[in-house]
Amino acid sequence: MKTIYKTSLAIFTAVLLNGCSKLDINESPNNPSIDKATPESLFPSAVLSSAGRIGGDLSIVGGMWAQLWTQNSASSQYRTIDSYNLQNSSAFISGPYVELYSGALADYQLALQKAVESQDWRYNLMITVMKAYTYQVLVDLYDKVPYSEAVQPDVFPQPKFEDGYTIYKALIAEIDAALAKDFINVPHTQEQARVDLVFGERGDADFEVQMDRWERFANTLKLKMYLRMVNVKPAEAEAGIKALYDSDAGFLEESAGVTSYIAAPNQSNPLYEYNFRRLNTTGNLKASYTFISWLEGNNDPRANAYYGPGPVANIHQGDYASGNPEYQDAVNPIISPKDPVWFFSRAEVCFMIAEAKLRYENGAGAKEMYDRGVTAAFAQEGLTPGDLLDNGKAYAYPEAGTFDKKLEAIIVQKWVSLFGSHALEAFFEQNRTGYPPISDVYSTDPNYVPGRLVYGPSGVTGPGNFPRRFVFPDVERERNSNTPAEVPLYTKVWWGK
Repeated sequence: MKTIYKTSLAIFTAVLLNGCSKLDINESPNNPSIDKATPESLFPSAVLSSAGRIGGDLSIVGGMWAQLWTQNSASSQYRTIDSYNLQNSSAFISGPYVELYSGALADYQLALQKAVESQDWRYNLMITVMKAYTYQVLVDLYDKVPYSEAVQPDVFPQPKFEDGYTIYKALIAEIDAALAKDFINVPHTQEQARVDLVFGERGDADFEVQMDRWERFANTLKLKMYLRMVNVKPAEAEAGIKALYDSDAGFLEESAGVTSYIAAPNQSNPLYEYNFRRLNTTGNLKASYTFISWLEGNNDPRANAYYGPGPVANIHQGDYASGNPEYQDAVNPIISPKDPVWFFSRAEVCFMIAEAKLRYENGAGAKEMYDRGVTAAFAQEGLTPGDLLDNGKAYAYPEAGTFDKKLEAIIVQKWVSLFGSHALEAFFEQNRTGYPPISDVYSTDPNYVPGRLVYGPSGVTGPGNFPRRFVFPDVERERNSNTPAEVPLYTKVWWGK
């Protein structure tokens, strides 16, 4: 297994960092060339492709737009991100689109076809879930993407784009169909178990335990997708979530993701590879005052876990061009080459369940799941919350507060927990809920409330016009006449608040 893993990871990282050697960036991502293979070879490659983009360059963008970090004043690698100036030609726009279609989704599609042909319902579930997870990320970024006609170049050389709601419904239906199959009583080998990079490396040889985890992953993904709908399809979101609870659906009780990165070139955590190992400077990402002011204001020890010991020198979000000499001391985020890429962290799942209980069970059990989420978030850094959850303390659940106060507490704690290679989710959740709130003043103003998002002086979209989506990449627009008309990146996606 280690040989399979290292080979797949090395190949993927070379694609990510060396100009997309696996595919031509000038080719349409919906016209991939894929050799015939088996689910055993396709699935790990596809998972690494999903993890590499979601936990790599997309985490850089998501973390910057969620203001977990900001651009260094002494370098320039991510200025277009911090200034909200990502154009159609940007590698941050085209790279994920191309790789997730031509890499991950093409491999999932072929692997799924082969799994169905052989009636291997185990792989059918695993592949369907990861395919849905990857499509969900694309929809949440671009709002409309090719789906039913995607990665079928011989039949649909110019695939149609479909709206996010339609794709969400189709994905949920596919997950339900996969869950309805008998994915336990199928022939399997230990080698099949070990090529599962999400759960197979946990050292648990029990096949039924492994498939139980995939079933929980599927239910957890459905829960997340229904929560995304709460602003625009409230009745459908409520019905979907209540159906999960009525069926006694189990949710993940542990983090799920790629955990086997090692401290070696081309085999490390993709955020570490992308931001530290391969750039001409390791100092592009710096601590953001938005994030640090909230952590330090609450005496939260995670500030030092995320950014190092002592007071965390930082930069006000988007203020990289000011020439402030104090910014020279700003510190980098601590990212390890061995850090996992989580598709779901344990903390995130707890906060999702807390929100569902707040919304649909009159709040019963919401505090318990909130407390578990905060505790799990601290545990990710080898810490405990101490007395921060006690009554009257900074992180105590506001049981006597309004619905909005309770929701804010849940989502802000989720925001903090998503630091690192899971940062893209923090951007999505702020768009969905409006938390953390947006400040009326910039962070240098005496009236600034720590932790509120600010519109920085480098912004090019106009005050208050925060990014809400990606624009469509040139690589697709130039080759697919079905690409939708352009809208500004501050236009909300279909589920946005």
